[in-house]
Amino acid sequence: MMQSILYEHENYCGKLGAIYSKEKTEFILWAPVSKTVKIVLYYKKENKILDMEKKEKGIWSLEIYEDLNGVYYNYIVNNGENEIEVVDPYAKAVNVNGNMGMVIDLQSTNPEGWENDIKPKFISPTDAIIYEMHIRDFSVSETSGVTEKFRGKYDGVYEKGTHIPGTNIPTCLEYIRDLGITHIHLMPIFDYATVDESNPKNYNWGYDPKNFNVPEGSYSLDPFNGEKRIIEFKNMIKTLHEYGIRIVMDVVYNHTHSGYNSNLNCIVPNYYYRQNSDGRFSNGSGCGNELATERNMVKKFIIDSIIYWAKEYHIDGFRFDLMGLYDIEIMKDIRRKLDKIDKSILMYGEGWTGGVSPLPDWDKTIKFNISKFGDMKLAVFSDDIRDGIKGNVFDSNSKGFISGEYNLEETIKFGVVASVKHDQIKYDKLRYSKFPWANEPYQTVTYTSSHDNYTLWDKLCMANRNYLEEDLKSMNKLSAAIVLTSQGIAFFQAGEEFLRTKKNKDGSLNSNSYNAPDYVNALDWSRRIKYKDILDYYKGLIKLRKFCKGFRMNSSNEIRENLRFLEKNINFYNDKIVAFKINLNNLQSKWKEICIIYNANFNSEEIKLDKSSWSVIVNENKAGIEELTYIEGNVLKIPKLSCYVLVKK
Repeated sequence: MMQSILYEHENYCGKLGAIYSKEKTEFILWAPVSKTVKIVLYYKKENKILDMEKKEKGIWSLEIYEDLNGVYYNYIVNNGENEIEVVDPYAKAVNVNGNMGMVIDLQSTNPEGWENDIKPKFISPTDAIIYEMHIRDFSVSETSGVTEKFRGKYDGVYEKGTHIPGTNIPTCLEYIRDLGITHIHLMPIFDYATVDESNPKNYNWGYDPKNFNVPEGSYSLDPFNGEKRIIEFKNMIKTLHEYGIRIVMDVVYNHTHSGYNSNLNCIVPNYYYRQNSDGRFSNGSGCGNELATERNMVKKFIIDSIIYWAKEYHIDGFRFDLMGLYDIEIMKDIRRKLDKIDKSILMYGEGWTGGVSPLPDWDKTIKFNISKFGDMKLAVFSDDIRDGIKGNVFDSNSKGFISGEYNLEETIKFGVVASVKHDQIKYDKLRYSKFPWANEPYQTVTYTSSHDNYTLWDKLCMANRNYLEEDLKSMNKLSAAIVLTSQGIAFFQAGEEFLRTKKNKDGSLNSNSYNAPDYVNALDWSRRIKYKDILDYYKGLIKLRKFCKGFRMNSSNEIRENLRFLEKNINFYNDKIVAFKINLNNLQSKWKEICIIYNANFNSEEIKLDKSSWSVIVNENKAGIEELTYIEGNVLKIPKLSCYVLVKK
């Protein structure tokens, strides 16, 4: 009976939530199985409980003719014998810790000039160089030089002119502009459950969503004021845009923090979540539940939310946590809807699940199904290149190409071409994949580190315990060179460029710091001084990538036409070498051809090229677009654990 009622009414297409104007606010809730629905208004001096009216398609609504801006509210639903108070899933503002919705005049939260906010110029997804960061990590350390009350807050991200204390060395906002990245990927910033906003001393990454359409309050200077966090968040976005940086939002629509007691389940029991055959919630997220994205009103909720963030907050991209839990059709619909707003908005995510899901494999947005998206601009993270470079992320002792592991050349080559079809890849020799799973390079995120697992530096230290620090630094630089000279969308974790580490009190390294204290997670800005050589190398590689379109071709046809790998026994004799040339005649006016060589051996290697006269612009010490040395002949020695980039002008 209940299921038939649900499916009869799940084609509602109109607005939901509190639709505000100064004259009136209309409250609309989809609750098709409820016997009664009431609204409770929390005025400053009194509370009012009013009955809502049942309408067609499972909707309950009520219009209140007064200016309710700033008034808190909840719904009271009766789906049986008991009444349950719930927060509006469509709430756009909430109280501290998100237990009450708030009616909000969004126009009043706009910074001055918000309507003229101009997104930084951006054309192709492969032009993106993405920097993943956590709001709190970014500025909470005193080494950030951020004003104390702003540390770990939205304001700490966009405070101008910060320096490492006692120096004139920039941090935070000025630093990331100078670094040269195009996008900041913000780890979850919608309202999540596990940090007490009233006294945010505990820590969490934020992959435990509570209210999907509201910024997180623990990053606000005043979480008790429902509109304050919205104003601060918009100010942050506007400032980042002014500094030439776009913003990607990490979204977690695959599960909720609570399951059976969540607002969604209390409003419409057993509708929003997938169930196993025994009726219990399935756990494809590994967090106790997973949303049923294939159901109409779940799909509507997710798409409405994404469109809201894109329009109201000017968000430039979305990263989907555990994207394998989303059915293929919803991801296609999201892409189509975003294209109508702005085709340059990025979409990418994790092409896997966190556990077993009843969603059929053929319908999951996983890595091996990306071919079903045709030429749509939706990317997944490449675990091929990630683990090929540094070793298996789930095994601290596992080595990768950069640390001396054998038989990974084809996996690296597969990463170089961004997982698209290429006639020089031997697919039977790849570590994970056995076929080209991406149709186009913009469907692959090329990376070697993110918030999950050990930082790149810590992984290298764990897997190569007997090596000198200089060798480990060389491995780190070689990793950066591979990522930033490969095709696809480039991505790296904040702090990777100054050898970010996550150490526990006892000195051990933390591989899963999702709830660890600030002393583990905070960016230590002093490391940008200590490891200036590594930072400068990253900056040089970023400059090179942005300068040369050959490293970020727009199509798989361009890659097949212009990128050719050098061959063993003709150009070199030993293993642990990957080398390739890119014809730039149709891509770059200043250079004709570019040659890239990765030497992962612990000794120098000789490379024979088919042409003479090359300018070296990247070597074992420096990277950029200026000539470092000139080679007249066609034979050169590549030092151990290094990348060389040569150009023919």
